[in-house]
Amino acid sequence: MKYIDFDSLKNRLESLKGAFNDPKKPFRYIMLEGFFKPEMVELIHDNYPALTDGDWGGITYLNQNNKFARSKFEKETIFDEIMAEMNSEEFRKWLENISGIEGILGDDELLGAGLHQSVNGAFLNVHVDYNVHPTTKYHRRMNVLIYMNKEWKDEYEGHLELWDLTGGKMNMIEKIAPTLNRCVIFETTEISFHGHPKPLNTPPGINRKSIAAYYYSVSRPENEVAAAHNTIYVNTEGAAGSIKRLNSGVKAFLERINIKKD
Repeated sequence: MKYIDFDSLKNRLESLKGAFNDPKKPFRYIMLEGFFKPEMVELIHDNYPALTDGDWGGITYLNQNNKFARSKFEKETIFDEIMAEMNSEEFRKWLENISGIEGILGDDELLGAGLHQSVNGAFLNVHVDYNVHPTTKYHRRMNVLIYMNKEWKDEYEGHLELWDLTGGKMNMIEKIAPTLNRCVIFETTEISFHGHPKPLNTPPGINRKSIAAYYYSVSRPENEVAAAHNTIYVNTEGAAGSIKRLNSGVKAFLERINIKKD
Protein backbone atom coordinates (compact mmCIF):
# COMPACT_ATOMS: atom_id res chain seq x y z
CA MET A 1 0.00 0.00 0.00
CA LYS A 2 1.15 3.53 -0.74
CA TYR A 3 -0.01 5.28 2.44
CA ILE A 4 -1.02 2.73 5.11
CA ASP A 5 1.97 1.10 6.83
CA PHE A 6 0.49 -2.30 6.12
CA ASP A 7 3.70 -4.26 6.72
CA SER A 8 3.82 -2.84 10.24
CA LEU A 9 0.14 -3.64 10.81
CA LYS A 10 0.67 -7.23 9.68
CA ASN A 11 3.75 -7.61 11.90
CA ARG A 12 1.75 -6.38 14.91
CA LEU A 13 -1.34 -8.45 14.13
CA GLU A 14 -1.13 -10.92 17.02
CA SER A 15 -0.38 -8.35 19.71
CA LEU A 16 -3.08 -6.01 18.43
CA LYS A 17 -5.55 -8.88 18.18
CA GLY A 18 -4.88 -9.76 21.82
CA ALA A 19 -5.36 -6.17 22.94
CA PHE A 20 -8.53 -5.77 20.88
CA ASN A 21 -10.09 -8.89 22.37
CA ASP A 22 -9.15 -8.17 25.99
CA PRO A 23 -12.09 -9.65 27.96
CA LYS A 24 -11.77 -6.97 30.64
CA LYS A 25 -12.99 -4.30 28.22
CA PRO A 26 -16.73 -3.56 28.07
CA PHE A 27 -16.43 -3.37 24.28
CA ARG A 28 -13.56 -4.25 21.98
CA TYR A 29 -11.08 -1.57 20.89
CA ILE A 30 -7.40 -0.80 20.39
CA MET A 31 -5.23 2.28 20.05
CA LEU A 32 -2.09 2.08 17.96
CA GLU A 33 0.60 4.45 16.79
CA GLY A 34 1.99 4.71 13.27
CA PHE A 35 -0.97 3.90 11.03
CA PHE A 36 0.47 5.64 7.98
CA LYS A 37 3.99 5.12 6.70
CA PRO A 38 6.50 7.47 8.35
CA GLU A 39 7.54 8.90 4.99
CA MET A 40 3.90 9.67 4.11
CA VAL A 41 2.70 11.29 7.34
CA GLU A 42 4.04 14.77 6.54
CA LEU A 43 2.57 14.63 3.03
CA ILE A 44 -0.86 13.64 4.35
CA HIS A 45 -0.74 16.25 7.10
CA ASP A 46 0.36 19.04 4.77
CA ASN A 47 -2.32 18.19 2.20
CA TYR A 48 -5.17 17.95 4.70
CA PRO A 49 -7.59 20.54 3.27
CA ALA A 50 -8.64 23.71 5.04
CA LEU A 51 -12.32 24.32 5.71
CA THR A 52 -12.27 26.82 2.85
CA ASP A 53 -11.08 24.09 0.46
CA GLY A 54 -13.80 21.83 -0.93
CA ASP A 55 -17.31 20.95 0.19
CA TRP A 56 -17.38 20.63 3.99
CA GLY A 57 -20.69 19.96 5.68
CA GLY A 58 -21.31 21.23 9.19
CA ILE A 59 -24.65 21.50 10.99
CA THR A 60 -25.08 22.33 14.68
CA TYR A 61 -27.17 19.99 16.82
CA LEU A 62 -27.89 19.70 20.51
CA ASN A 63 -25.07 17.18 20.85
CA GLN A 64 -22.64 18.41 18.19
CA ASN A 65 -21.13 21.80 17.53
CA ASN A 66 -18.45 23.25 15.23
CA LYS A 67 -17.72 19.89 13.60
CA PHE A 68 -17.31 19.63 9.83
CA ALA A 69 -17.05 16.62 7.53
CA ARG A 70 -16.05 15.98 3.94
CA SER A 71 -16.58 12.70 2.07
CA LYS A 72 -16.15 13.68 -1.60
CA PHE A 73 -12.70 13.79 -3.18
CA GLU A 74 -11.41 14.18 -6.71
CA LYS A 75 -10.21 10.94 -8.27
CA GLU A 76 -6.57 9.98 -7.75
CA THR A 77 -5.98 12.70 -5.17
CA ILE A 78 -4.35 11.83 -1.84
CA PHE A 79 -7.52 11.40 0.19
CA ASP A 80 -9.34 9.56 -2.57
CA GLU A 81 -6.42 7.10 -2.61
CA ILE A 82 -6.30 6.85 1.19
CA MET A 83 -10.00 6.05 1.44
CA ALA A 84 -9.58 3.46 -1.33
CA GLU A 85 -6.81 1.78 0.70
CA MET A 86 -8.97 1.81 3.83
CA ASN A 87 -11.83 0.21 1.90
CA SER A 88 -9.55 -2.28 0.14
CA GLU A 89 -10.01 -6.02 0.49
CA GLU A 90 -6.51 -6.33 1.96
CA PHE A 91 -7.21 -3.92 4.81
CA ARG A 92 -10.70 -5.32 5.42
CA LYS A 93 -9.21 -8.82 5.75
CA TRP A 94 -6.77 -7.44 8.32
CA LEU A 95 -9.72 -6.04 10.27
CA GLU A 96 -11.42 -9.44 10.06
CA ASN A 97 -8.30 -11.08 11.52
CA ILE A 98 -8.18 -8.56 14.38
CA SER A 99 -11.86 -8.80 15.24
CA GLY A 100 -13.02 -12.25 14.14
CA ILE A 101 -15.89 -10.55 12.28
CA GLU A 102 -16.42 -12.27 8.94
CA GLY A 103 -17.46 -10.53 5.75
CA ILE A 104 -16.44 -6.98 6.64
CA LEU A 105 -17.50 -4.53 3.95
CA GLY A 106 -16.43 -0.97 3.21
CA ASP A 107 -18.73 1.86 2.25
CA ASP A 108 -18.24 3.51 -1.14
CA GLU A 109 -20.70 6.19 -0.06
CA LEU A 110 -18.49 7.11 2.93
CA LEU A 111 -21.62 7.95 4.89
CA GLY A 112 -20.48 10.07 7.84
CA ALA A 113 -16.88 9.04 7.11
CA GLY A 114 -13.97 10.68 5.26
CA LEU A 115 -12.36 13.75 6.79
CA HIS A 116 -13.54 15.29 10.07
CA GLN A 117 -12.40 18.72 11.21
CA SER A 118 -13.45 20.59 14.34
CA VAL A 119 -12.78 24.20 15.32
CA ASN A 120 -12.53 26.02 18.64
CA GLY A 121 -15.56 25.31 20.83
CA ALA A 122 -16.38 22.06 19.02
CA PHE A 123 -17.71 19.04 20.84
CA LEU A 124 -19.34 15.72 20.06
CA ASN A 125 -21.19 14.28 23.03
CA VAL A 126 -20.72 10.67 24.08
CA HIS A 127 -22.84 8.36 21.94
CA VAL A 128 -23.29 5.06 20.17
CA ASP A 129 -23.47 5.24 16.40
CA TYR A 130 -26.36 4.44 14.10
CA ASN A 131 -26.43 0.68 13.67
CA VAL A 132 -27.84 0.12 10.18
CA HIS A 133 -26.68 1.83 6.99
CA PRO A 134 -29.73 3.69 5.60
CA THR A 135 -28.93 2.85 1.97
CA THR A 136 -27.50 -0.68 1.99
CA LYS A 137 -29.22 -1.80 5.23
CA TYR A 138 -25.95 -3.45 6.25
CA HIS A 139 -25.02 -3.66 9.93
CA ARG A 140 -22.39 -1.21 11.14
CA ARG A 141 -19.58 -3.20 12.77
CA MET A 142 -16.32 -1.25 13.14
CA ASN A 143 -14.90 2.29 13.22
CA VAL A 144 -11.34 3.25 12.29
CA LEU A 145 -10.19 6.76 13.26
CA ILE A 146 -6.77 8.24 12.47
CA TYR A 147 -5.77 11.59 13.94
CA MET A 148 -3.69 14.16 12.06
CA ASN A 149 -2.72 16.76 14.68
CA LYS A 150 0.87 17.83 15.34
CA GLU A 151 2.03 18.82 18.83
CA TRP A 152 -1.43 18.50 20.35
CA LYS A 153 -1.61 19.85 23.89
CA ASP A 154 -3.84 18.49 26.64
CA GLU A 155 -5.14 22.00 27.26
CA TYR A 156 -6.69 21.95 23.79
CA GLU A 157 -9.16 19.25 24.99
CA GLY A 158 -10.70 17.24 22.10
CA HIS A 159 -9.67 13.87 23.58
CA LEU A 160 -11.59 10.83 22.39
CA GLU A 161 -13.37 9.41 25.43
CA LEU A 162 -14.46 5.77 25.63
CA TRP A 163 -17.16 5.00 28.20
CA ASP A 164 -18.56 1.97 30.00
CA LEU A 165 -22.30 2.46 30.56
CA THR A 166 -23.15 -1.20 31.13
CA GLY A 167 -25.03 -2.36 34.21
CA GLY A 168 -25.89 1.15 35.37
CA LYS A 169 -22.24 2.26 35.38
CA MET A 170 -21.00 5.59 34.01
CA ASN A 171 -17.23 5.16 33.84
CA MET A 172 -14.79 6.66 31.38
CA ILE A 173 -12.47 3.78 30.53
CA GLU A 174 -9.98 5.63 28.33
CA LYS A 175 -9.13 9.18 27.28
CA ILE A 176 -7.11 9.39 24.08
CA ALA A 177 -5.36 12.51 22.76
CA PRO A 178 -5.84 13.00 18.97
CA THR A 179 -2.13 13.09 18.15
CA LEU A 180 -0.51 12.76 14.74
CA ASN A 181 -0.75 9.30 13.12
CA ARG A 182 -2.50 7.75 16.13
CA CYS A 183 -5.26 5.28 15.24
CA VAL A 184 -8.21 4.01 17.26
CA ILE A 185 -10.18 0.98 16.09
CA PHE A 186 -13.32 -0.17 17.88
CA GLU A 187 -16.25 -2.44 17.36
CA THR A 188 -19.60 -0.71 16.81
CA THR A 189 -22.20 -2.18 19.15
CA GLU A 190 -25.06 -1.01 21.32
CA ILE A 191 -22.59 -0.34 24.17
CA SER A 192 -19.60 1.20 22.34
CA PHE A 193 -20.08 4.66 23.82
CA HIS A 194 -17.55 7.25 22.69
CA GLY A 195 -17.17 10.94 21.85
CA HIS A 196 -15.20 14.10 22.59
CA PRO A 197 -17.60 16.01 24.84
CA LYS A 198 -15.16 18.58 26.21
CA PRO A 199 -15.34 21.71 23.98
CA LEU A 200 -12.16 22.39 22.03
CA ASN A 201 -9.96 25.09 23.48
CA THR A 202 -7.63 25.70 20.56
CA PRO A 203 -5.79 28.88 19.56
CA PRO A 204 -6.49 30.48 16.16
CA GLY A 205 -5.34 28.37 13.24
CA ILE A 206 -5.37 25.04 15.10
CA ASN A 207 -8.22 22.63 14.36
CA ARG A 208 -8.82 19.03 15.38
CA LYS A 209 -8.34 16.87 12.26
CA SER A 210 -9.04 13.20 11.68
CA ILE A 211 -9.72 10.58 9.02
CA ALA A 212 -12.57 8.13 9.56
CA ALA A 213 -13.73 4.92 7.91
CA TYR A 214 -16.72 2.80 8.93
CA TYR A 215 -17.25 -0.88 8.17
CA TYR A 216 -20.30 -3.09 7.79
CA SER A 217 -21.50 -6.65 7.34
CA VAL A 218 -24.60 -8.13 5.75
CA SER A 219 -25.64 -9.70 9.07
CA ARG A 220 -24.47 -9.86 12.66
CA PRO A 221 -24.87 -12.31 15.56
CA GLU A 222 -28.50 -12.61 16.60
CA ASN A 223 -27.75 -11.59 20.19
CA GLU A 224 -26.35 -8.26 18.90
CA VAL A 225 -29.23 -7.34 16.60
CA ALA A 226 -31.24 -4.28 17.62
CA ALA A 227 -33.94 -2.26 15.88
CA ALA A 228 -32.46 0.27 13.48
CA HIS A 229 -31.71 3.56 15.20
CA ASN A 230 -29.89 6.83 14.66
CA THR A 231 -27.04 8.04 16.87
CA ILE A 232 -27.92 7.75 20.56
CA TYR A 233 -26.36 10.39 22.84
CA VAL A 234 -25.86 10.45 26.61
CA ASN A 235 -24.91 13.28 28.95
CA THR A 236 -21.75 12.34 30.85
CA GLU A 237 -21.17 15.83 32.26
CA GLY A 238 -24.16 16.48 34.51
CA ALA A 239 -25.41 20.07 34.81
CA ALA A 240 -22.54 21.43 32.71
CA GLY A 241 -23.51 19.05 29.91
CA SER A 242 -27.13 20.19 30.08
CA ILE A 243 -26.12 23.85 29.80
CA LYS A 244 -23.81 23.03 26.88
CA ARG A 245 -26.67 21.24 25.07
CA LEU A 246 -29.02 24.18 25.70
CA ASN A 247 -26.54 26.66 24.22
CA SER A 248 -25.93 24.41 21.25
CA GLY A 249 -29.69 24.02 20.74
CA VAL A 250 -30.14 27.79 20.63
CA LYS A 251 -27.32 28.09 18.08
CA ALA A 252 -28.87 25.32 15.97
CA PHE A 253 -32.26 27.06 16.06
CA LEU A 254 -30.77 30.37 14.94
CA GLU A 255 -28.82 28.67 12.14
CA ARG A 256 -31.97 27.09 10.77
CA ILE A 257 -33.88 30.38 10.98
CA ASN A 258 -31.14 32.08 8.96
CA ILE A 259 -31.16 29.27 6.38
CA LYS A 260 -34.92 29.75 5.87
CA LYS A 261 -34.42 33.51 5.44
CA ASP A 262 -31.80 32.91 2.76
